[in-house]
Amino acid sequence: MSAIQKKICMLGAYSVGKTSLVSQYVNSIFSEKYTTTIGVKIDKKLLQIDDTTLSMILWDVYGEDNHQSVMPSYLRGMAGYILVTDPTRPSTLTSTLTLHAKVTETVGDVPFVLALNKSDLKSEWVAELDELQGLKDSSVAWFETSAKMNTDVDPLFESLAKALIPSGSKA
Repeated sequence: MSAIQKKICMLGAYSVGKTSLVSQYVNSIFSEKYTTTIGVKIDKKLLQIDDTTLSMILWDVYGEDNHQSVMPSYLRGMAGYILVTDPTRPSTLTSTLTLHAKVTETVGDVPFVLALNKSDLKSEWVAELDELQGLKDSSVAWFETSAKMNTDVDPLFESLAKALIPSGSKA
């Protein structure tokens, strides 16, 4: 049995649901109350994948907006990331593409999973998702998630976790 630890960043525009996804995954809790993340909030989740215990250190990084962008120092040392967008707000797609480019420029190609969040509001999705096709194609996986309804939250994190287990392991 081996044990490894990996830093995972949650990235996306403000109010796309990064904190809600982490809270649902780590604590099985969803809150309707919106709280802005200031800086970074760090959580930990242990996951057993075959013979490997993975300690996921989840960095919930503040959301990008017109006034602030994610600092490269938050990205350093991460093994992978979850890129979250909110299709009810088309402007978040632009942030998603910008953040992906920033990550690639800062740390190179690392595994990531794309979350089209708020699937419980799918009837309100107005974003043209075609522009995300390139991200879908280069991601480990992509999911239509809902932290509120706990839709595809575990598979979102677990698909990235499996991609981070060294190929020498029996995973």
